[in-house]
Amino acid sequence: MICQLRFPPVLKIDAEIPADFQDRIREDFPNFKETSTWKVEGPQGEKGLIPLDLLKQAIQSSGNKNYEFSSEDDQWKVNLTRTFMALTANEYERWEKYKEKLDVPLKALIDIYSPAHFSRIGLRYIDVIRRSALKLDDSNWSDLIQSYILGILSSPEVEKHIQNYQSQYEIRLSDKESIVRIITKFVETADGGEVCYRIDSDFLKTGKTNISDAMDKLNYFNVRASRLIQWCITEKLHKALGPQTL
Repeated sequence: MICQLRFPPVLKIDAEIPADFQDRIREDFPNFKETSTWKVEGPQGEKGLIPLDLLKQAIQSSGNKNYEFSSEDDQWKVNLTRTFMALTANEYERWEKYKEKLDVPLKALIDIYSPAHFSRIGLRYIDVIRRSALKLDDSNWSDLIQSYILGILSSPEVEKHIQNYQSQYEIRLSDKESIVRIITKFVETADGGEVCYRIDSDFLKTGKTNISDAMDKLNYFNVRASRLIQWCITEKLHKALGPQTL
């Protein structure tokens, strides 16, 4: 999962080492390195999980300084450049925990660099369904994913013959100012090449957003993301995932 907050260029971020920013977030993100590109690593043992367009989007700031702050276990990463700040979680558990982690660098960004506004707010979820991990090896994808998401893959006669699969949708959200881009496709595990199903949902709003309104928009995206994944999967898969009441 990744949240990216873009803002008009703050040249101070390039002009000096972000020592004050580091001091504010050091307890949660003690590790530091400086790069000229933004490297995003997905969960180990699977390949093709981080989309190329996400990497290209990140590298748009190539040539500018990119400061990376990460947790001790490397599961959480904050990236800071003169045009965006991002928080990546390689193992997402629940929104409340993610918000707690985001709150620290977000407040530091606002207090130290005072961005004029956010020009783009994005919240992206990448869910990978691995049947063997859920003891669903004998299930067809049509048993686990709704037919309106699968398209031609929902046909049992055709499914076993499909060599490659990808679909893409763009849907305007009810707030009439945001969209979600949904990309579904096959990916393979590195350890044995098991075919998995990836649902990549990118919720975003472009245009000026007041700094004080950013968290409300992210909360809105999170609610829609929860509804989206439930809309995409069947009751069989829902039960296999072991949902818990918060």
